[in-house]
Amino acid sequence: MQGAHRIAGWALAAMAAPALLWADPKPKVVLPAGTHIDVVLVSPLDSSVDHNGDGFTAKVEDPVFAGGEQVIPPGSTLRGHVTFVKLPGRMRGKAEMRLVADEIVTKKGTAFVFTGQLGNSQTSSVKVKGNEGTIQGPSKTAKQTAKDAGIGAAIGGGGGVLVDGGTGALYGAGAGALVGLISYLIKHHKNVVLQPGTELTFVLTSSATETKAAASHAPSAPFICATCP
Repeated sequence: MQGAHRIAGWALAAMAAPALLWADPKPKVVLPAGTHIDVVLVSPLDSSVDHNGDGFTAKVEDPVFAGGEQVIPPGSTLRGHVTFVKLPGRMRGKAEMRLVADEIVTKKGTAFVFTGQLGNSQTSSVKVKGNEGTIQGPSKTAKQTAKDAGIGAAIGGGGGVLVDGGTGALYGAGAGALVGLISYLIKHHKNVVLQPGTELTFVLTSSATETKAAASHAPSAPFICATCP
């Protein structure tokens, strides 16, 4: 009888062993929607060059915590893409660009896939317009542009009338001044240009579950020279 109990115990242990071997020793980390990710841009972006679908990379600047533990350390790689580009108008309209974050890959080879929208923050120098994460390029009023072009005297003292909200044609300034202003406006309606090192903040619009990074995205192993002295 004792032998039967012993055999039954071994059988139960044998059945439980595979479950223990295949059990995940640590639950996967989940980042909730609304999590803020502060990054520094690595690749440059320019609304006159980049198009819808073009990718970009950035480095995570501040650690991200979940459950009281650091799950995304600084230096992790964020990847995203451009979803919208609008060129500046010849006379009116600012350039616009919209960015979306897609995933983060850590140096340990783990990844978080999500959708992240560009947001405003106190640390970022980039100002985001509206609720869709759109960056606007700089522009000036016609009056300020005229002053910068050296024809400010022509519109001073009531000499000219600014129409169309300060961005339209300039009347009463003389043909030469008007031609100069138009030329200056066309040349100086700037594109959205983000240089490497620009600080950005992305906000997760969907939750992200920790997974293993794809082989093409995993950090490369350090080079070890076997013949070097």
